[in-house]
Amino acid sequence: MKKVILITGISSGFGLATARILADLGHIVYGTIRRHCETSHKINIIWMDLTDSTSVKKAVETVILKEGRIDVLINNAGMHTGGPIETLPEEYIKLQMDTSFYGLVELTREVLPFMRKQGGGTIINFSSIGGLMGLPFQAFYSAAKFAVEGFSEALRMEVKPFNIKVVVINPGDFHTNNSANRRNFLSATSDSDPYHENYTNALVQIEKDEAAGWEPEVLARRLVKIVESKKPRQRYIIASFEQKLAVLLKQILPGKLFSTILEDHYRIK
Repeated sequence: MKKVILITGISSGFGLATARILADLGHIVYGTIRRHCETSHKINIIWMDLTDSTSVKKAVETVILKEGRIDVLINNAGMHTGGPIETLPEEYIKLQMDTSFYGLVELTREVLPFMRKQGGGTIINFSSIGGLMGLPFQAFYSAAKFAVEGFSEALRMEVKPFNIKVVVINPGDFHTNNSANRRNFLSATSDSDPYHENYTNALVQIEKDEAAGWEPEVLARRLVKIVESKKPRQRYIIASFEQKLAVLLKQILPGKLFSTILEDHYRIK
């Protein structure tokens, strides 16, 4: 069955790969961008900035005016800061939360009235493995994703009477532009910074993990199956065996022991 799908952040990575596959399958896809990108003639492009309330409202109005409904909202867009909690610039912290959480909330609130009136829909929120455990020197990224987790749990119960499903996606490391994009929002440290050595070590490991990650098409194919499922699960952890194991260990190990494992992985002395 053909669905009207609104997906955020299709300039590259998960968003672009998913939008292309969905459009090729015959779904009506609207994808949001903040900068020019090469997509497909089958994808309807909308300019939208999650930190701009007016553009968020206009994006939803555009889809509704043309299609009269939104069957699936995929909250994919986000950004990624990196640095010590103490020294990361405040404007990066605000941008992280405004984009990855508040923007997601605002867009969801704009879409919900239409999903209620049409008798149902599906909302797919992107969290992360970092939304299930606090990651060193990625504290505000994790904080935003933890917020998405709690928001999604509450939302799922509130919209259940209206036949609206809420799905959370927890990707592990993938080979995307994430590392390159994060470099625009890193805390600048020097040898005199008390966090310099551990931060540098952790950043090397973070980028190494991402470089060795799966291609975004792997997640995109899974996401397409979720979109087309009549009874999707509440959560999908799409990650390597080691990362899924880390999630399990976080649940069953004493907190101090699990922290030691993470500290060792990120070479924190």
